[in-house]
Amino acid sequence: MINPNQTLPICVAGQWRLGGGDRYATLYPATGEAVAHLNAASVDDVEQAIVGADLAFRTSGWAQRKPHERAAVMYRVAQLIRERSEALAQLQRLDNGKPINETRNLVASAAATFQFFAAACETLEETITPMRGDNLTMSVYEPMGVVAAITPWNSPIASEAQKMAPALAAGNAVVVKPAEVTPLAALELARICIGAGVPAGLISVLPGKGSVIGDAITLHPLVKRVSFTGGTITGKHIAHIAADKMMPVSLELGGKSPTMVFEDADIDHAVAGVLYGIFSSSGESCIAGSRLFVARAIYDSFMERLAAGAAALRVGDPADERTQMGPLITARHREGIERYVDMGVTDGGRIRTGGMRPQGSAFERGYFFTPTIIEGLANDQRICQEEIFGPVLVAMPFDDEQDLVRQANDSVYALAAGIWTRDFKKAWRFGRAVQAGNVWINTYKQFSISTPFGGWRDSGLGREKGRLGILQYMEQKSMYWGLNEHPLPWAG
Repeated sequence: MINPNQTLPICVAGQWRLGGGDRYATLYPATGEAVAHLNAASVDDVEQAIVGADLAFRTSGWAQRKPHERAAVMYRVAQLIRERSEALAQLQRLDNGKPINETRNLVASAAATFQFFAAACETLEETITPMRGDNLTMSVYEPMGVVAAITPWNSPIASEAQKMAPALAAGNAVVVKPAEVTPLAALELARICIGAGVPAGLISVLPGKGSVIGDAITLHPLVKRVSFTGGTITGKHIAHIAADKMMPVSLELGGKSPTMVFEDADIDHAVAGVLYGIFSSSGESCIAGSRLFVARAIYDSFMERLAAGAAALRVGDPADERTQMGPLITARHREGIERYVDMGVTDGGRIRTGGMRPQGSAFERGYFFTPTIIEGLANDQRICQEEIFGPVLVAMPFDDEQDLVRQANDSVYALAAGIWTRDFKKAWRFGRAVQAGNVWINTYKQFSISTPFGGWRDSGLGREKGRLGILQYMEQKSMYWGLNEHPLPWAG
């Protein structure tokens, strides 16, 4: 267990030491109490981590190991995560206040991610390309060197695994910058990777403010790629830096995802799916189904069931296995969500359910907020267009299917969408018409490490996951083997 009176070390190119920045506490969102203290990384720590990572990349031999040899270490990481799964799940719960059943799923996802990219590593095929002359031609892949992973606070261990696993499997060194308020899972994941046999110098974990540590990492000339998950404004800032460096980036950013319920939908499935899509993770999810469009013919009856379901959700102690929705991440974040709810009411919206802090002594110290549904607004109003990142659903009826597509796509975001209908032709038609990187049909918020994930427009650039996700962390190289019997004619 972590002793909140001690100061945790950070990992700088495999060396565990106190950070050079200010000391701060991470807080348990359910109570506001300190979980751990640590010193943030300093800019000097960033320099030493990246220089050390570059040295380890060039001298440790990790990049030169045969793919199946690197894969064996990745499999060992997955095994160690599973062996420590309950401790990691409890740590993640304390780190960001998610209910324990959800954090157990996140830990299982992290283990599966390392296992998947171990397999992707040892089965990655390089290609002999068709001959177009007296040359044997082929396409091969090489690791990049030092890559950076900048991760969010809402699903830390899963997000960190999705970046660390393919980066390490590809042969790189990786510098992780976790969210300032949730550094604990990343630090523990680094220990597991090193314990499994990843050369220590290849891994750094540098907690601290994104505006300081994130910028220093992104700007460093030895960093060859950045993979970022977080807010759109920060993502665009990173993209500008990357453009100046001619550096590739992966950006998984915000969302305002539409969910569409048609008259012929299975109502039981749709109600459950809409509730899960917006209120699981307390709505603190980039793919949360936060805009709901329901066919007018069933709107009243559907909303009655949906509001009753939302009001019945169990909000409370994340350690309780019956809890469905825990606290929000910080008091400041809750205040921001409350401002959005007030804005929606001021603009003419009606609160169907929720819209307040839950009452009772169990909620006094934590950052809780009730599941909230707002009606009576148009899709072009601010609360329907801006990402709230909390348990707030805006619901609207629709009459015309063509106009529904227009409204669903009327957003700067294009990350996810949900469709509920028994008509497979309609599902196909709308699934292709909606502009989103991920579309769920008669389900929502389901993931597979084998399936690429990402968004369009202000929801990001690039893709993570999938068998070819490992190639995001590699450079492609073409090789030509001359087979001609005579010198090139130009030299004759």
